[in-house]
Amino acid sequence: MMRMPSRRSPQISDLGSRTLDPEIQSAALGLLAVREHSRDELERKLTARGFAGGAVGTALDALAEAGLLDEGRLAEAYVAERLHKGFGPLRIRQELRGKGLSDDLIEPHLRLSQGDWLRLIAAAHNKRFGPAAAADIRERARRGRFLEYRGFPPDLITRFLHGEHLD
Repeated sequence: MMRMPSRRSPQISDLGSRTLDPEIQSAALGLLAVREHSRDELERKLTARGFAGGAVGTALDALAEAGLLDEGRLAEAYVAERLHKGFGPLRIRQELRGKGLSDDLIEPHLRLSQGDWLRLIAAAHNKRFGPAAAADIRERARRGRFLEYRGFPPDLITRFLHGEHLD
């Protein structure tokens, strides 16, 4: 069996010989230990703690160079988590934009086939409402609003609610 090459794990020692404020470094690493963050998120959180903007920027540059701050990794993990929880592409994209990520980082992770999106919308729908079809137009509208809130595109919602299911 052929083993796939693994990504080299980032190391704290990779921060090199830069002169970094140890308090900023420690705070940033503590935040990154809990979950992936975007550069914008870390910058906001660290400046809110009273650290100087220039020193924060230098520390974040070092973390990014060391591979400890990776927005591509954030996008990949966040999209996978939100898809698993039943959210659609519109909401996920908006949430990641709110974290300061560009569409160039987001879009590759949202490229799924129409069949995959229909399966995801069906899973979100069935978890909330069960597999039975809506009894009337009012119930269909209610279900449509739920799926829209979850971030699925209107055309996909319409196709799903009008019976285009992939079993």
